[in-house]
Amino acid sequence: MASQRYLSFLSFLLVLVLFCVSRYTCTSHESGLCRPYTRYMKTIKDFMFQESYVFADSALVATKTFDVDSYGAKGDGKKDDTKAFKKAWKAACSSTTEAVFSVAKNKKYLVTPIKFKGPCKSSLTMEVSGTILASKQESKYKKDERHWLRVDHVDNLLIRGGGVIDGNGDFWWSNSCKVNKTLPCKDAPTALTLYKCKTLMVNDLTIQNAQQIHISFDNCENVRASNLQVTAPGDSPNTDGIHVTHTKNITISNSVIGTGDDCISIVSESKNVQATGITCGPGHGISIGSLGSKNSEAHVSNVMVDGAQLTGTTNGVRIKTWQGGLGNASQITFRNIKMKNDSAVEIKNVTYQNITGTSTDKDAITFDCSENHPCQGVVLREINLTHKDGGDTQAVCNNVKLTYIGKVYPRCPKDTIQTQQAIGAYSYR
Repeated sequence: MASQRYLSFLSFLLVLVLFCVSRYTCTSHESGLCRPYTRYMKTIKDFMFQESYVFADSALVATKTFDVDSYGAKGDGKKDDTKAFKKAWKAACSSTTEAVFSVAKNKKYLVTPIKFKGPCKSSLTMEVSGTILASKQESKYKKDERHWLRVDHVDNLLIRGGGVIDGNGDFWWSNSCKVNKTLPCKDAPTALTLYKCKTLMVNDLTIQNAQQIHISFDNCENVRASNLQVTAPGDSPNTDGIHVTHTKNITISNSVIGTGDDCISIVSESKNVQATGITCGPGHGISIGSLGSKNSEAHVSNVMVDGAQLTGTTNGVRIKTWQGGLGNASQITFRNIKMKNDSAVEIKNVTYQNITGTSTDKDAITFDCSENHPCQGVVLREINLTHKDGGDTQAVCNNVKLTYIGKVYPRCPKDTIQTQQAIGAYSYR
């Protein structure tokens, strides 16, 4: 590890020397010699933005650790450790050197809602090695019923540690109107919300039994989320796994998600979203939307889901839109997806490529689009979805214009579709 850090430092010095030489060449000689400067500037840019946190993970940068235990936390799963967490965070966020907010391994910390507020004075790591457990006292959530752990306006943040964030959600599920129809519908907290954070990494964590959504990226930029385990019972209501809203430039990779709602949900004003190596199920599948609810305007663009294994999900991969809404969903691709015992694949306004597997429902593919504004730009390429019992499957198609490329099974009845020449995007109104 030390040698790796030393090499990182030497690499940085080399790039710095190249920069100085090329800068001198450009400013002291004819303009034709400025090309090396341009090339070296590109080298510097590529180096600085290659693997994130090259320098933040280096011993060359002084770090200071703020352990919640040092601020009075007990970690016995019974005593309320909220005050200790707030004190430790305040100190870490105020540090002028790189800080580590530490939650110890092999301990369980009971906490009520907390807002980890920024901006902070330096780069910061939240090292969650133990378990953070949500309080079940409903009265503690009266000030903010929508959030449990919330990180606000913190840039250059790394959250990791191999620990557990446990929403303790069974109390909330049993009091949901979806479970008990006699109860009024009301909000429940999201377990972990990242709000307006830039340059953010979240990896090697388990997030489980959320009160509602497990982890939400809201108005964030430049995000990498990887090696996450997100779990809740398949019948737990509204427990989306990873929720992406108003966020751009986010990659979600190598994660296992099984909940009572969408494994991944991507909603309004999100763009440049990539998901790779996703294992999903149980749950509703991977969804874009819902978009355009209550006659609202919504836009989602440049979404790529490449490589996913879905097992026992209710909807597979889909885009959900509301009639009467405004906006568009464009440049969306689902490819290299394998399904096992999914009850249906409902697809709208999207390119699907290399999707194979089995369906529990005879209707393996469903297009259900607006009569006034049919789905357009739908491309099916190399699709093979058979029934789990070995029988035939079929496609149910309403108001869709699509293109087939390669072998596609099942196909829509010929009298229900219109062919198209080009790939497009579907706008809904």
